[in-house]
Amino acid sequence: MTASASREYAAERPEPTGAALDRRGLHGDAAPTAHTTEQILRAAAAWAWFPRDSEQEKIHLQLVRYPARFGGGVRGSQVDSRADSSTVIDHALERTQAWGESVFTFWTNESDSPDLEDELRRRGADHIDTVAVFARAIDRPAIDVPPGITAEIVRTLEQVRDVDSVNVPVWGQAALDDEGLRTELAEVSAALDAGEGLRVLARLDGMPVSTGGCTIVDGFARLWGAATLEHARGRGAYRAVLAERLRASAERGATTALVKGRVSTSAPILRRAGFVHYGDERAYRLAV
Repeated sequence: MTASASREYAAERPEPTGAALDRRGLHGDAAPTAHTTEQILRAAAAWAWFPRDSEQEKIHLQLVRYPARFGGGVRGSQVDSRADSSTVIDHALERTQAWGESVFTFWTNESDSPDLEDELRRRGADHIDTVAVFARAIDRPAIDVPPGITAEIVRTLEQVRDVDSVNVPVWGQAALDDEGLRTELAEVSAALDAGEGLRVLARLDGMPVSTGGCTIVDGFARLWGAATLEHARGRGAYRAVLAERLRASAERGATTALVKGRVSTSAPILRRAGFVHYGDERAYRLAV
């Protein structure tokens, strides 16, 4: 998928609700029916992002070396190994060093085997983030969008430039140059033409203020990359981006929306939109 704007998996991180899973939501009729709980959790576990110009390896666990424009470092997830947790972490740290990186970040998941969380804590890893896994049926209920907010699917170079104008201040990343913008447009267009994904841009009184992406995999619409300029928050821009992604992904055959939501940002909106909580994932960071 797209690189600068996508932030697939690393975005939309809403408020966790504690250890007990709450699968009722605020709109029971929006709970997923096309996929089982097991399928939803498996789809969440399989979700990883490979930015353009990244490197990756999958031995014991999935490792991705992020390019410098996203801060570098190595992200780990999806543990599937017969080795013990100490051996798996040693391997990840050795690979991080071999790549010339100094920071290793690991995202937990209920399906990890072995589980690395206790060993990471023992080694003094910092718990830096938590995401909640949410899902809902795409086709109901409708999401209300206030007046003055519009949302559009990104198809042009100027729209890609507008998306970048939102992502740069929100994510603290470098702006794309002309070549980067053209490359981004080519990737967005290819995903859109193939029915595999899309990027949405929202405007407030005609000005770009919010964006978010969607990748369609096995009937799931993975929602990622939501970013809203600070002055426009609380005015319905995120809801507009969410509603358009659900509408467009339904047209492309998706039946269940899946999102890993960020603490204190999109969680209240997601709950009001009928998303149901299926568990949490936590991020730990180690200096190498």
